[in-house]
Amino acid sequence: MSTSKQIFNQIRYNIPFSLISSLTSFLPDNRYSIKIRGKLLKPFLRQCGKNFQIGRDVTILNTNNIFIGDDVYIAKGSWLNCKGKLVIDDEVLLAPYVTISTLQHGFKNNSFRFAESQSGSVRIGRGSWITAHCSIKQGVTIGEGSLIAANSSVIKDVDAFTIVGGVPAKFIKENKKS
Repeated sequence: MSTSKQIFNQIRYNIPFSLISSLTSFLPDNRYSIKIRGKLLKPFLRQCGKNFQIGRDVTILNTNNIFIGDDVYIAKGSWLNCKGKLVIDDEVLLAPYVTISTLQHGFKNNSFRFAESQSGSVRIGRGSWITAHCSIKQGVTIGEGSLIAANSSVIKDVDAFTIVGGVPAKFIKENKKS
């Protein structure tokens, strides 16, 4: 990406998002303030559907690469690195302290520090619930209607309508459709 495009993205998306997040951080996380915060932050996301709700202390890096559907809730303390494309479909819940990274560090000269990183995409399917303290790695697709159990680390794709958990996350059972 060209330097001028990077500067534009910082001014158009990332800086205003950070400022509004900071200015609204004093609001408690109740049903009114998460809606207010969502309405204020929505214009500074690449794409965002209706009824976006967001808790405080949420960090979204590279807001120009995130695509959010309708009725999405992102809870307190979540950290989303959107260097690559992040798609969150309709009716997705991200519980507190979820980490999603579309970037993966490389390894060069026996060090991760200065090696080149790889970006990829992450997609979370409609109606999924990512519970507290989960991490999702670059390149993963989570199928619709899935539940990721608390404290799990998702490193491979998750089929639709399944429950997975653990480190690394493994199939637990089918999530029955109702």
